[in-house]
Amino acid sequence: MIINRREKRNSIDNDPCIITILGEPASKANSRRLVYMGGKPRFIKSKKALLYSRDFDLQCPVRKNLFEEDLSIAIKIYYRTRRPDLDESLILDLLEGKVYKNDRSIKSKYVEHGLDKEHSRSLIVISSLGNQDLVRNTLLTLVEEEEGIQCK
Repeated sequence: MIINRREKRNSIDNDPCIITILGEPASKANSRRLVYMGGKPRFIKSKKALLYSRDFDLQCPVRKNLFEEDLSIAIKIYYRTRRPDLDESLILDLLEGKVYKNDRSIKSKYVEHGLDKEHSRSLIVISSLGNQDLVRNTLLTLVEEEEGIQCK
């Protein structure tokens, strides 16, 4: 469990960049709602997506030097149930301006679905494209460490 981690990770400015965000992201594709603004129809994020965005902004630190090069990202999203679609797009949008300048710089993605009924969260690892093996292996190591802590 994250709360029982022995050491706090403070690696937002390290390479690879490691971030843990608590909460369950909404699927961007399935969570739009129709509203009328100035008499014109508009599609906006769902309430769940807006709440997650607010919580994400409160939790996500900002890198001193934003990544600008081509990037690789690995994410494990722990949902409370099997029901939600695996969708990292909201997370990628929310990292823009905090970790990298533009989400178009993401050229390699590795995304996993996880289940944790008590503590939904996202583990995120980011580095330059040349480090894509390091990014994926770092995520897998973090997942193994968390599972080891939960079993104790």
